[in-house]
This record gives sequence, C-alpha cells and structure tokens, in this order.
Amino acid sequence: MEQDNGLVYTDIASPVGNIRLVATRRGLTAVLWEGEDYTRTKLSQPDREDHAPLLLLAQQQLLEYFDRKRTVFDLPLDMQGTPFQLKVWEALLTIPYGQTKTYGDLARQLGDIKAVRAVGGALNKNPISIIVPCHRVIGGSGKLVGFAGGLKNKSILIDLEKKDRTPTLFD
Repeated sequence: MEQDNGLVYTDIASPVGNIRLVATRRGLTAVLWEGEDYTRTKLSQPDREDHAPLLLLAQQQLLEYFDRKRTVFDLPLDMQGTPFQLKVWEALLTIPYGQTKTYGDLARQLGDIKAVRAVGGALNKNPISIIVPCHRVIGGSGKLVGFAGGLKNKSILIDLEKKDRTPTLFD
C-alpha cells in the first residue's frame, strides 16, 4: 500500500521502452521515460506497488493504446504543476488522437500568441507523457521538436496514431 509520501509506481514494457507509472491516492501523476529521474517533474521518490488498482488500470489502458484499441484515456489524473502549466496540460487533452497542433496553435488557444516559449516550457515539464499528449505538439514548420522521451519516441507515437486513422472523404 501507499507509504510515507503517498506516491506509488510500477514499471511496464512498451513499444517506446520501459515506462514508469506513478500515482497518488487522487490519480495518475506521472508517466516517466526509461532512465528518467524525478527532477524534471519535481516528484519525490515513489514506493513500488505493482498491484495498485489505479496503476493496473493505467497499464491496461496504455497497452490498449499501443495495440491501437484505445484512442482516449479514461483515468483520474493528479496533475501537479503551476497554474500556467496546468492550463497548458489541460489544453493538450483537447488535441484529438491522430492529430497534431503547433506550439503557436496552443498559445493561440490559451489566448496569447506571444506565449509560445512559455507553452514549450510547460510541455517540457509535462509529467504525464502519452496520456496528456505532448507528443501531438510539433514545431511551426511541421517538424518534430522537443520531447522528454526523445524525438524517436515522439515519432513512434505520432506514427502509431496516424496508422490507426480511418480515411475520410476529406483525406
């Protein structure tokens, strides 16, 4: 069960390497990349708990996502950041599966086109990778830029979502 700091974790294998799921009593608080320490997310060291119900649910949903059987996550989230970061991360949740936005698009959506760099800084601190889909944000030129999991993994995630799309009359 959860101990002193209230954070628990489990590790899972995925097509983008091993990832660490971290949760509090309130919800999933991080999806961390293999070898990543906790300094980027400012979380304290969690306790291992491979059978925590929320972590098992998160693992199931992520595996369904990687198997192209899930396009939307349904998990309680416990996002921990500054008010601006939380606003940016909430905006990420509005980017549909298989689509991308630019940093400028997000800044406009938040009401301040001049906030492009601040948006980028908030994305860099996003602790809940994949589920809060910062991989769906690309540079203004259409190129893949900046991603805590590395550009190779960003490309894998974007390609995974594109392959699943059913063509429409407008494609």
